[in-house]
Amino acid sequence: MPFLEFIHVPLIVFMVIVAPLWIIIHYSTRWRSTRTLSADDEKILADLWESVPKMEGRIKNLERILDAEVPHWREQL
Repeated sequence: MPFLEFIHVPLIVFMVIVAPLWIIIHYSTRWRSTRTLSADDEKILADLWESVPKMEGRIKNLERILDAEVPHWREQL
């Protein structure tokens, strides 16, 4: 029985002080690491940025075609 009495105090200290701090520090470091972009995310973002001018050109062409074929299409929206 003396061993079980001896382990109560360290166990309570661990559960009340050490374990919560450990959990908070663990998840805060995980949160910091997920805030930054990964290399794959940066590549995808760069590809999207490069495709923007093409998409703008396509949208302008579609609007020009619609203006010629359906003159008041903008008012219908």
